[in-house]
Amino acid sequence: MIYVKLHDSENGILLAMCDEELIGRVIEDGDVYINIRDYSEFYKGSLISAKEVQALIPDKLHSANIIGDEAVSVAIKHSIIKRENVKVASGVRYAHAYRIDD
Repeated sequence: MIYVKLHDSENGILLAMCDEELIGRVIEDGDVYINIRDYSEFYKGSLISAKEVQALIPDKLHSANIIGDEAVSVAIKHSIIKRENVKVASGVRYAHAYRIDD
């Protein structure tokens, strides 16, 4: 299961997705520090299956913050992120995407 939450920002909609089992964890690996423990509310929106994700994703996103194997796989499948932009920290895949409009 994946947590999916949409945030309105002055630049547009930000998509936050995180695998359910990662909520409450801190991921550290070299210079990478991802604190899902203290910022779990950023991700905790709807808890849904991978098949339900597309129905929640709007057509146009400004940015995306994706953490976890399942969330990353779904984001790649729906062209939110590209496979080559995925990083790994402590065995956990994650990616960030930003849309820059002229």
